[in-house]
Parts: sequence; C-alpha cells; structure tokens
Amino acid sequence: MVNSVINMDGFQTVLRFLMNQKATIGYSFMAILTIGGERVFSMVSFQCPCNRSQNFAYGTTFLLGPAVVLLVLGFFFSTRMWRLFTGCCLNPLKLCPRGNCLGCTAVLLKVTTGACIAPVMWLCVALLNGTFYECAVSGLDDNLVVDLLCENKTQMCRAELARVPCGRSKLPPDESLELLLMFRAQSQVLGWCIIILAACAGLVGTCYKNCRSQVSYLQLTFWKRYMEKEREKFDAFANEYASKLAERNLKSFFENRDPEEFPFPNHKSWEEISALYTFSRSEQYYSTLQRYVERVDRDYSPDKRPVLELEHGIEMT
Repeated sequence: MVNSVINMDGFQTVLRFLMNQKATIGYSFMAILTIGGERVFSMVSFQCPCNRSQNFAYGTTFLLGPAVVLLVLGFFFSTRMWRLFTGCCLNPLKLCPRGNCLGCTAVLLKVTTGACIAPVMWLCVALLNGTFYECAVSGLDDNLVVDLLCENKTQMCRAELARVPCGRSKLPPDESLELLLMFRAQSQVLGWCIIILAACAGLVGTCYKNCRSQVSYLQLTFWKRYMEKEREKFDAFANEYASKLAERNLKSFFENRDPEEFPFPNHKSWEEISALYTFSRSEQYYSTLQRYVERVDRDYSPDKRPVLELEHGIEMT
C-alpha cells in the first residue's frame, strides 16, 4: 500500500514537471521532426541536377520551400491570429478595439514570432547539413561569385563547378573535394549565424517584454498559469455544453416535441469574450472572460435560439 502511494506521488511529480515544461517539450519535439524531415528530404527526395541552369533554383526551392510552408502553417494554427482576424472584414474596428492599434501591432508581432520558429529551425538544420546549399551555390552564374569560388583553381573550375555536388566533375579529386568542403563550411557558418541571431533576438525580445511588464514576475507567472487553466476548462466545458445542446436538439427531433429551454450566451457576449485581452492597471483582470463575468452592467439576456445568423437572417451551420 505504501509503495503504491509512493509510486503515485512520483507519477504525479513527473506529470506536473511535464505539464510545466510543455513549451520546452513542444519545441524539442518540433526540432526532432525538423531534423527528421530534413534527413528524409536529403536522402529520399533531393537529387541535385548538377546543371548550372537548374542547380540554383532546385537547391533554393528545397532550402526555402519547406520554410515557407512551415511559416504558413504557423500562421494557420495560431489561435491568437484567428481571434484577432475573425470577423474583421465585417467590423474592421475589431483589429484595434478602443483605438488600441499598438496592441494590435504587438499581437501581430507575437503571432509572426511564433510562426517563424519552425521555419528558422528548418533553415538552421538544412544549412548545417549543407546538401541544399551546395547544390544552390554551385549553380550561381554571377561572375564575382564564381571568380571567388574558383580562385586559385584550374581553368576547368568554372565549367565544372555545377557538377561538384554530384561527384561527377572532371576536376582533380583534391580540387573537387576542396570545393565541396568550402560549400559545406559556408553553409554551416550561415546556419550558425542564423542560430546566433535567433538566440540573441529571443533574449532581447524576452528581456524587453519583461522589462516593460506592468506586473511583477510572480503575478506574470500566475497570469500564464491562469490562461492555461482557463483554456483547458473552456475546452472541457464547451465540449460538455455542446453535447448537452446536441442531446436536447436530438430529443426534440426524434420525440417530435418542442425543445426545452436552454440558456445560451447571446451574440454580443461571444464577441466580448473572444476579443484579445490587454492588461490595464485600472482593471486588473486576467482575461476577457473574467472581465466580462465581473462586469456589473453585462447583458444577461440569453439568445432564445442558440444558432448562428447572418445579417439577412440566413442561418449558418
């Protein structure tokens, strides 16, 4: 019995640790996926054409293409961005509530920063490996770049440069290996430059954000914990409430009777709690939901029919 209690306490300790390190675990998992994806691209899909007219476009596509896709996916899966943009075409003022354009810009900057994490990881991993960069650089047709790459090399270097990544050049083996190592070194240096710049930018951004914080470190920590718990509880409560609403509607349909009364927030209430929250010393709430429920003048009148409607009365599903 005692051993069971000890084991349970140990399991809960590990679980709490993992829950507190969700961001770190998520980024680590993202890094592993990025490394794995890059290796798959390099070993399975990537085949440098070794043609001066095609190498640059082909290598650049494999280097930047996945980064662009990851950037788009980062924006697509950003909850904060959709909370900001949903409905803004019909009501542009939602982008800058209360005229707070600075807050909107800050949110867009946070969304962009979060969306850039995966693309930067991809670029760093791809450049450290060097395969894509070798192919792209060997296809450059700029005279200054080619002269720099072929400096102190034989006359055949310019003509055979595009074949070096494939190992099919007519250059002496030592010269071909020297060019290949130079390409790889340049790629890795560029990759480390991006890593250093990203790390410095992250540190400076975090320091600036904490320096400008209107609350103390412990209150900021509590705020983050509260937001996490509110999202978790909202998902669970919304799932349960949606299940009850679906059950009520199905009963009404199959039993062929009028539906029971069902309390449901009105449209204005949904709009208010869906807005992005910005902290203010004059109203120390932790979210738009808390600000709404603690208002003394909030609208308690529920929607009689919990459905979505357009301006012209067309119901949406």
